[in-house]
Amino acid sequence: MDRQTKQQLMARLERDALRICARFRLSYRALEPERANVKRRYGVCFSDGTIRIRLIHVTTKRPLKYSSLVNTLCHELAHLRHFNHGPRFQTLYGQILQWARRQGIYRPGPDRSKSAPVPHPARVPGAAGPPRRHTGPIPEPSPEPAQGPAASSTGQLELFG
Repeated sequence: MDRQTKQQLMARLERDALRICARFRLSYRALEPERANVKRRYGVCFSDGTIRIRLIHVTTKRPLKYSSLVNTLCHELAHLRHFNHGPRFQTLYGQILQWARRQGIYRPGPDRSKSAPVPHPARVPGAAGPPRRHTGPIPEPSPEPAQGPAASSTGQLELFG
């Protein structure tokens, strides 16, 4: 990523971070791009209020989607108030994401966990062998995924693919 693109991206993140902070009465010391040699995290919030966000995918070296960056930003901003991953953190993180979504700051793609199941392929005429039949008991369908702030955080890694 060239310097100008990085600066523009960080300026946009900074504007969005300031809006979120104003709404939730949070403040940070600095918002910086994560160092290129750090491979194990997408963001970090230090106790002095410095937040670092990864801009580039570790393996593909391509820029991350802006929605992924905002998701990480919201996560790290929630750490300014709750420096753990406990229930109060999860609640605040969920509230920040919901507000950012309503404001048009956080715009993730469609929720793939709720999409229709993929149908089984039709039998191709002339294909070798008869279709296989299931002979055992039919398994119960799995329950719907949990909803709420904790559910939104569990799908977080799907954004970084």
